Amino acid sequence: MILETLKSLFNRDLLKLKTEIELYRNEDNLWRITGSISNSAGNLCLHLIGNLNTYIGAGLLKTNYVRQRDLEFSLKNISKAELIEKIEATIAVVDQGLDSLSVNDLVKDFPIMIRDKSTEMEYTLLHLLTHLNYHLGQINYHRRLLDND
Repeated sequence: MILETLKSLFNRDLLKLKTEIELYRNEDNLWRITGSISNSAGNLCLHLIGNLNTYIGAGLLKTNYVRQRDLEFSLKNISKAELIEKIEATIAVVDQGLDSLSVNDLVKDFPIMIRDKSTEMEYTLLHLLTHLNYHLGQINYHRRLLDND
């Protein structure tokens, strides 16, 4: 039950991320920062993609994904279409990663240590979901505040 719930919630929030990116009327505003808003929606999107491909892709599926976290926050002006493609690919990775688990796996240690300590699979997956949701909210506010040209 919990695995189906996690899969449903990850899917819902990643589709919402895709929608948020699609809703930008001015593509340049994806990369806009101002005042105390120091992370653009584009960079937050790249950060979420990198995070999920690292922990679920490389961690659970053993993909060859190599995270370059600094680029998640320094790359600029990637097209909206490319961001959407990356989100769609991430949805597939998350679905496959969660499908690879059994309920018994949830009490095992997650295969990648976070902040140099072991964490249980279920805890880590919930952490990844709340991390996604946190930044998704930031992107929503970013769009409503800064894409109003």
